[in-house]
Amino acid sequence: MKTRLTAAVIALMLAPGLAMAMCNAGQHAPSCKEGFKWDQAKGECVLNPST
Repeated sequence: MKTRLTAAVIALMLAPGLAMAMCNAGQHAPSCKEGFKWDQAKGECVLNPST
């Protein structure tokens, strides 16, 4: 019983950090300034070409 409780407490302590790490792992492109777009290959904001 004590082992299960300890494991549950550790899991709850690590959950927020894991969620933040997953969010920052590239699942969401960062917001770029107006006129720029996210280039996944370069990993940065690049000027959005005008049409």
